[in-house]
Amino acid sequence: MKISYKKLWIRLIEQEISPATFRKDLNIATGTMTKLRRNEEVALSVLLRICEYLDCNIGDICDAVKTPPDHGFEG
Repeated sequence: MKISYKKLWIRLIEQEISPATFRKDLNIATGTMTKLRRNEEVALSVLLRICEYLDCNIGDICDAVKTPPDHGFEG
């Protein structure tokens, strides 16, 4: 499983909030923003701050996405 923040980016567009404004308003570190853009795991405390900022639930900003099983084969 991996995380996807596609819903977050869609929500920001719908609410006309730029990524720069979003980062500044929430005081999110540039490294954390990079992780969000790359669909990498970030601290739950950050996700909860985002939810509070956007007045939504955690499922409204991210999804757990199934990944194909890795069988260890090297083509």
